[in-house]
Amino acid sequence: MKLYTYFRSSAAYRVRIALNLKNIPHELVGVNLLKSEQQGESYTSKNPQGLLPALETDQGVLAQSLAILEWLEETHTDTPLLPNDPWQKAQVRNFCYAIACDIHPIDNLRVLKYLSQELHVDDEQKNTWYRHWVIEGFKKLELMLGDSPFCFGDKPTLADVCLVPQVFNALRFKVDMTPYPKIAAIYARCNEMAAFSDAAPENQPDAQ
Repeated sequence: MKLYTYFRSSAAYRVRIALNLKNIPHELVGVNLLKSEQQGESYTSKNPQGLLPALETDQGVLAQSLAILEWLEETHTDTPLLPNDPWQKAQVRNFCYAIACDIHPIDNLRVLKYLSQELHVDDEQKNTWYRHWVIEGFKKLELMLGDSPFCFGDKPTLADVCLVPQVFNALRFKVDMTPYPKIAAIYARCNEMAAFSDAAPENQPDAQ
């Protein structure tokens, strides 16, 4: 498998974690978002959406991180990242969607670029925008967590896979994590595991 990735793409970060947790051999192919390489013909010929990540498999190329995560879950079952119980599985998905659908899309790079380049928002205003939506989302996520070591239970699930990249970005934009002790503790615990730390942006071949 080839994962088309960018070291600071949180969506690609999710997939890197899952591939590591499941011990799936893969090759990382860097696509520089800052240079808009994702919009070049060599990439869009593989992924017409022109977004990261994309996973190239024997069956073809799959895009959208949640679709990739679900496919990996269904095809590589030795290390499950979803509970067996349908209700618990739905709770994990609910948490994932709260991140991937409600927080991430309005804070990703193309939105921040639009704020800067088209609406002429200065850096401080842009960062205020970013922090506002992370804070609004984290307030809700904190309430959804119990007292287990990971988001839902004693081992990582797709909820943790989605949470860790979002917390990394929050810290990068100087979000105060003090009001979210459960989120902060899970983030720290996950990063004690090689599958998470090896997937971290600073440890990627294309890190700049």
